[in-house]
Amino acid sequence: MEIEHKYLVDESNRKVAVQLDIETFEKIEETLENYGLIRLMQKEEQDDNVLELEQAQAYYRTLEKAK
Repeated sequence: MEIEHKYLVDESNRKVAVQLDIETFEKIEETLENYGLIRLMQKEEQDDNVLELEQAQAYYRTLEKAK
């Protein structure tokens, strides 16, 4: 992915920040979230606490619903 960016500099011309367009930022954010979810899923697979589908559905039904 080509990332188009602009550097923001201070009075001494030192780079202090990077500016990205919103579309690029959202792609990066989604990529990071997906990576985190995959890592969490891999960790859960290694644990003994992984629920089978029916167990997960039953547990989900017991959760308090947001209002």
